[in-house]
Amino acid sequence: MSKLSPVAKPSQPVAKSSRPAAPPSRPTAPPSRSGVAPGRRGGTSSQRFDSLEQETYLNLWQTYDRLKLLEDEVFGTVGLSAQQYNTLRLLRSVHPDAMPTLTLGGRLISRAPDMTRLLDRLEKRGLLSRERRPENRRVVAVRITSAGTNLLEEIHRSVQECHQRQLGHMSKTQLRELTELLKQARQPHESASSPSFVDE
Repeated sequence: MSKLSPVAKPSQPVAKSSRPAAPPSRPTAPPSRSGVAPGRRGGTSSQRFDSLEQETYLNLWQTYDRLKLLEDEVFGTVGLSAQQYNTLRLLRSVHPDAMPTLTLGGRLISRAPDMTRLLDRLEKRGLLSRERRPENRRVVAVRITSAGTNLLEEIHRSVQECHQRQLGHMSKTQLRELTELLKQARQPHESASSPSFVDE
């Protein structure tokens, strides 16, 4: 009897999955030039700023802008700018003496691009006077008038209240620490020959 070849068993059908096929994944969008992926808000500091120095500077700038708004409200009531107020305060500090124009310009907190125009406006209002020194006609001395000192007295309380609104939420210790850090930050950029009055 001849041997029968084995009969091959039929292969089992492959079970089909009941789950739908997953859609193809979307390609990841490249990050923006600022480091933040498109569509995302916020992000960490390293993503939103180019450096820690930049983050610190922008925080200083924004803080100054917010605090200056409160200051402008006070000086606006008497038609002064913060720079004009600073000028009158410096002149009062040497009253009844006068201060040379160059010395005055060097001691201002914010350097005046046009010192002559600044003094012209204050002199027109009768808040200061100018005179040339007899020993040197090239030197112009500036002196605060009684009207100038009276104006400073008039707004003194409002200015103090403004400073309280600006920074009164911080403790004395925090303010001293902040002041020291700010001095360290600007120290390399200050002129040793003409420091502002806050650095004297």
